[in-house]
Amino acid sequence: MKYFFYWIVFIFILLPLPAFSQAQATTDTQRAMQNYHTGRDLESRNLMSEANVFYNEALRLSNAEISRNAANRDTYTALIWTLRRLHRYAEVISWGEQALRLYPDEFRIVQTMGEAYFYLNDLSRSLTFMQRYVNSVPQGERASVAYFFIGEIYRTRGQFHHADIAYTTAVRLEPRLALWWFRLGSAREEVGDFSQAIEAYEQAIRLNPNYREANDGLVRSRRQVN
Repeated sequence: MKYFFYWIVFIFILLPLPAFSQAQATTDTQRAMQNYHTGRDLESRNLMSEANVFYNEALRLSNAEISRNAANRDTYTALIWTLRRLHRYAEVISWGEQALRLYPDEFRIVQTMGEAYFYLNDLSRSLTFMQRYVNSVPQGERASVAYFFIGEIYRTRGQFHHADIAYTTAVRLEPRLALWWFRLGSAREEVGDFSQAIEAYEQAIRLNPNYREANDGLVRSRRQVN
């Protein structure tokens, strides 16, 4: 019996220890992403105070993983997405640069950095990152958003033909947003394409019957073709 006990102890010592640290890192990454998505859902319902609780937890979990060198591309993505929702754009850029040095093909971060540069009014860099995203993943989850921002940049610069092309692509990929149709109508109106502007404004109003700016654009454009 004594020898049997020694054998049990010996075998236990030889067995590999379970990878608790890796399992914990994976769990924390998933939890960070879950907290981000919960916060995003609450924000979409205008519950910003409640959303911030989950956003802050996503930041805490992500930063904890990074500090113990257990982070992966999803960790950085959760962190950067959360910072963007909190309007901490300079931090999006700082962390994004670090993340892309490790994962240069993480296009979720590329697109988010494009948004951050846009809100920091660095339109040239924003355009570079948005174009990098759509050229790399033209059917990506955020492609419609990227094309909309490209349209916004060209519209701001007064390049309305380019804006028309970008907005047209955006509404083809995501046709349910009245603002995007309104922007398309305004770009077409700027270049004198009034019949096409009318179609875009009408679609914006179908999606949002109380859209005053779209209705005003529709009235102006109809005057031009009558």
